[in-house]
Amino acid sequence: MHPILFHIGPFTIHTYGVLIAAAFLVGITLAAREGKRKGIDPERMMDLGLYILIAAIVGSRLFQVAVEHKYFFQHPLEIIKIWKGGLAFYGGFIGALFAGIWYLKRHEMPVWKVGDALAPSIALGQAIGRLGCFSAGCCYGLPTNVPWAVTFTAPGTLAIPGVPLHPTQLYESFSMFILFAVLWAFRKKIKFDGQLFWIYVMSYSVIRFIIENYRGDVERGFIQMGGFDLSTSQGVAIFAFLTAAVAMAALRAQARKKHLAE
Repeated sequence: MHPILFHIGPFTIHTYGVLIAAAFLVGITLAAREGKRKGIDPERMMDLGLYILIAAIVGSRLFQVAVEHKYFFQHPLEIIKIWKGGLAFYGGFIGALFAGIWYLKRHEMPVWKVGDALAPSIALGQAIGRLGCFSAGCCYGLPTNVPWAVTFTAPGTLAIPGVPLHPTQLYESFSMFILFAVLWAFRKKIKFDGQLFWIYVMSYSVIRFIIENYRGDVERGFIQMGGFDLSTSQGVAIFAFLTAAVAMAALRAQARKKHLAE
């Protein structure tokens, strides 16, 4: 709704960038606190957060460029303008996952315990970050007549201007605030390491799959699956959900076997 927060001389401060930065700072601070509770060095968690941030930005942008390659081929300079929006979450998640695993292995940190410490923070960061998407107008919804439809009118918005749209950014933001609350409440009740992380992955996959049905930005890529047209993100959501289900089953079995051996 408000792509530009304010100007400082010749510099423009974009609301999207400010909220993405806020999402990271809040998320990593919370993750460090939760890591300390679980016996993980908070400084290591902060360093891990920096690596994850860089990998997430690069991965999310590369994913977005791959999906919208025709547009970016015609406008190559737009690739570096991340402050205008256009960071695909799944690409960022994949990039962050690889960077995180590399860092954890290098410093011999417990992978799944760290994953559990990060899970609520990721959800909270997404909730805040989607407010940035709403401000920029990216990731907008389909035209609609529902009472809560939003019409983007600000100059520079990435949404379709002057048309009532589903506020899909707010749908996801609200959903992720709820998911954060659930994960935060459940964090002390997990039965094995990795459970909270994979609950997050499964939950987000379902949330994203549903919300994709109301998205209106057409340059999202589409795939054929079982006679249905699915967006690229829906395809990734299905894969992520199945991966999470298998991983949780394996970790649960491993924890049960370890418990019996003791």
